[in-house]
Amino acid sequence: MTFHGEMFMQLWLAAVLTAGALTAPAAPAVSGDAGLTGGLAATPGRQADFAAAARDYRVPESVLLGVSYLESRWDANGGLPSTSGGYGPMHLVDAFPAEALWPGDALGDARGDDARPMTHMLTAPPPAGALRTAMRQETTLPEAARLAELAPDRLRSDPAANIRAGAALLASYQEHPSADPADWHDAIARYSGAKDPAAAREFADEVFAVMREGAERRTDDGHVVRLDPVQTLPAPAAPWPGGTGRATEDGWVSAGDGAGSDDQAAEDERAAADARTVTAERAEAAMQDDPDAPAGWDPEFDTDDQTDTDDQVSAPPHTGKTGQAPSSGQAECPATLACEWMPAAHKRFSNKTKGSKGTKGNKAGKEAKDYGNHDRLIRARAIDYIIIHDTEGTYQGIPSMIGNPRYVSWHYTIRSRDGHVAQHVPTRDIAWHAGNWDVNTRSIGIEHEGYLAKGGTWYTEAMYRASAKLVKFLAAKHHIPLNRAHILGHDNVPGTTPATVAGMHEDPGPYWDWAHYFDLMGRPLKAVKDGDSIMIRPSYDTHRPRFTGCVSTKPSQNCPSHGAASVWLHTAPSESASLVTDPGKHPGKPSTYSVYDHSARASTGQRYAVAARQGDWTAIWYLGQKAWFHNPAANPTAVAADGPTVTPLRAHTKVYGRAYPEQSAYRSASYQPLTPLQYKIEPGQTYTVGDTITGSYYAAGAFNPARHVTTTGTTSYYQIQLGHRVMFVMAKDVRLIR
Repeated sequence: MTFHGEMFMQLWLAAVLTAGALTAPAAPAVSGDAGLTGGLAATPGRQADFAAAARDYRVPESVLLGVSYLESRWDANGGLPSTSGGYGPMHLVDAFPAEALWPGDALGDARGDDARPMTHMLTAPPPAGALRTAMRQETTLPEAARLAELAPDRLRSDPAANIRAGAALLASYQEHPSADPADWHDAIARYSGAKDPAAAREFADEVFAVMREGAERRTDDGHVVRLDPVQTLPAPAAPWPGGTGRATEDGWVSAGDGAGSDDQAAEDERAAADARTVTAERAEAAMQDDPDAPAGWDPEFDTDDQTDTDDQVSAPPHTGKTGQAPSSGQAECPATLACEWMPAAHKRFSNKTKGSKGTKGNKAGKEAKDYGNHDRLIRARAIDYIIIHDTEGTYQGIPSMIGNPRYVSWHYTIRSRDGHVAQHVPTRDIAWHAGNWDVNTRSIGIEHEGYLAKGGTWYTEAMYRASAKLVKFLAAKHHIPLNRAHILGHDNVPGTTPATVAGMHEDPGPYWDWAHYFDLMGRPLKAVKDGDSIMIRPSYDTHRPRFTGCVSTKPSQNCPSHGAASVWLHTAPSESASLVTDPGKHPGKPSTYSVYDHSARASTGQRYAVAARQGDWTAIWYLGQKAWFHNPAANPTAVAADGPTVTPLRAHTKVYGRAYPEQSAYRSASYQPLTPLQYKIEPGQTYTVGDTITGSYYAAGAFNPARHVTTTGTTSYYQIQLGHRVMFVMAKDVRLIR
């Protein structure tokens, strides 16, 4: 979900420091204490900085490398602060502006339902006092500077100094110095900065996992850093500290839930089904008892006793009511994540509306009932997508936003600093997050603490790994294919009508490392032999295309060089050729190189039909035109792929942003017009197919889920990769090529 975040960018840029250069000290000579130094000879770049700091502060080098990898992937990020105010490879935390706490992502109609456009969106941040309260956090940079006897400013801009200070801080957390990496678990947990013991332990467990696996990558100083596997580390134990249950392969089993056997699981499902039936019957009986009650009224869950001006209302405790998680502390997560249950608000309130023009005696207007910030269901829903968002703000602002019924909602938030996961809406319920109601009804939305235009600065490894575990778990639970046709960025979600296309969000943007993300999920984006299409797959660390717009006051200035997952698309096989145009994003105007403009970009994992090849260039069919990208054999930015495609049967074939049913299918809900988008595709063009869908519409314009109506038609659609976003064509309008 990304609001362009200009306000936040200005605040951020005001604090940017020019990255300094410090001559890296040579790695120490090999001593008898190989556990402290790793036994490295002199090496260039950041590897030597880690080795020297490990030696001087008697921290096992594998521990120092493991902590830094999870915090920053060993990058310095140009001296830019993280969303937590952290700096450098060791993510040493300093204060950050209170204004940056306000999440800017959801400032729009994230519900995306024409039948009930949102009119109660928040447009201003909470009071400054609330932000200052939320801003309170543990800062580590000043103490690290003191321990290392270095100036604090130097730790922000000097990677080698930052590593030394981080090592000094980590060593100060270790009660008994030890050359054995296994003894450092508690110190690593404390380094995470997490206040919750389970989250701190989870961070340390993940550092140990990295140390066991090993890692290697080329960092932003141009040199390779390597962490050799430490195979002797113990595996983490379960359950989480303070827990009352135990971990299983599928999730968390609470004490008293039985042995987790198939019989017990079946019994749990039967009990849940019975509860859903009882709830539906209770809601229906309530309407029969009081046919004049306002829509959604439930005598056992009536919130009208609360004042309509009280926007900071958290959702009621989860006590088994329809669509809710069983109870606090039992979020839907894999056993390896200590997830928090932070419920989204679900509350009815009054909206004052102006009287009609020409109406006398109606100066005060009238009140209409509305509700937020998600829809609860009394029946299961099919889930086809998981949508990846970034917050465009900090995690500290999330509780205030998600607990406000006048805001919007999403299912999960993942914190950058340590990968902590909070769930807000049960996956069986519909969150308002994607700006497209059809997609909302069939998706799970996951927010990641971060900023699109900060060069991927703090899409941390801790966050990537936690998110990958969560997505893999949810995909298995809801039978969602792990591919880029179903694991979408918010920037891949289509607009619903021509009027909404230009305003659709751009996150998580070109700096989200899709290839690494799928590697972590155990589904690497690999080439196939003799594929009939291609998949975009540049090498993220070394692929550094030009972007502008990171500096809001200088929009034409180039962004800092950084790895990226996108390729630029041109009108001809030449870097000097203009970018392809997007009639929906920029009607009558050229595409730009802005980091916020995806109109001429293709992203890692997306599959396209090949239109032509010429030398080191490949053309794909993209938004009804040939789009060329540089794809040299010596350093390819795409690989062979296969899968079904479609080609239009007639000229000017229409394309849609949602798969709604035909008009004759509507019986109990109002007809929703199916408006084609600005795009047309022509015979001879070919587009890849990601899914086949039967048109449906879920009408949820009532607080009470018993009044929701599902309309299912007979019209069949293909989901196609039309441009950067997926879209839909009617099956009757195209020919399927397998």
